[in-house]
Amino acid sequence: MHYTTALLAVLSVPGVAQVDDARFTPSDNYSLDQAFFKLPAGRTIGSTAGYAIHPDETSIWVFDRCGANDCVGSDLAPIMQFDMDGHHLTSFGANLFVRPHGLHVDSDGNVWVSDGEGPDGEDPRRDGKGHQVFKFSPEGQLLMALGKPGIAGAGPDEFNQPSAVYVAANGDIFVGDGHGGQSNARIVKFDAQGRFITSWGSKGEGQGQFETPHALAMDSQGLLYVGDRGNALVQVFDQEGNFIRQSFQFGRPSGIYIDANDILYVTDSSSSPRNNPGYERGIRIASVRDGRVTTFIDDPDATGTQEGVFADSGGNVYGSLTGGMALRKYRFINN
Repeated sequence: MHYTTALLAVLSVPGVAQVDDARFTPSDNYSLDQAFFKLPAGRTIGSTAGYAIHPDETSIWVFDRCGANDCVGSDLAPIMQFDMDGHHLTSFGANLFVRPHGLHVDSDGNVWVSDGEGPDGEDPRRDGKGHQVFKFSPEGQLLMALGKPGIAGAGPDEFNQPSAVYVAANGDIFVGDGHGGQSNARIVKFDAQGRFITSWGSKGEGQGQFETPHALAMDSQGLLYVGDRGNALVQVFDQEGNFIRQSFQFGRPSGIYIDANDILYVTDSSSSPRNNPGYERGIRIASVRDGRVTTFIDDPDATGTQEGVFADSGGNVYGSLTGGMALRKYRFINN
């Protein structure tokens, strides 16, 4: 049986978030491949939250922090493309970002990224950069910029630490605006031309409120999934911002990916006995039909936090480490 078909063969209870022991028990159906990605000579990978597969599975995109924890003062290009064998193809985006964060590839192959920080009043190299969302062609041509460079705000044309970006099938743009602390805590929606449509959310723990809207994904019905790491849950909305449901069984979500079969992949990057008792860091896999966690991928060799995630049609899962500064491929073993 194909991997995704097997995952879909579970009891469907619409609207009910199921929980089972799979969220704790590591799967033995994966082998770790730490040598899959071949970077250019002399290039090391930095902290990486932005991570995506091209919709037609011809390439993989990575948005790292210039071989370090940010790109301040670096001439490295943080947006990198790899083929499906892990060979580096191209890089672009040098000298544009402060702290690379989210990455999304739309249905036309355009690359969307968010810069999650800005000036700090101390390092002048940060001035005039940050708090923005960018759209690039696959060749690296800058096609659109949203937000005001280097300015944090809560207006319709401003962001404060945008963490994630997602483009719907009709071209509408959704931004997870905020990264905890004193930053924003909202979702902002634009049309395909970058014109503001609406926003929703505020700081808090209630339905439709956020602490850290860290990751975005959309299922086949067009529902928007928001991974709120700070509040340790996934909230689901329609595209107008109406609350649908929420799920708590994924730990503290940092990354979300939904494949063509409506299989949901969620990374827990920061659970600990202190901040989220009973949960361990790793990748949890579920069906969006009922939210039942069927698989937990543990990586005992990982240091730091695992944030980015996606999967290919063969069932292989890919993760990225921020604190650990590494890229992972977990090869699916069809036992």
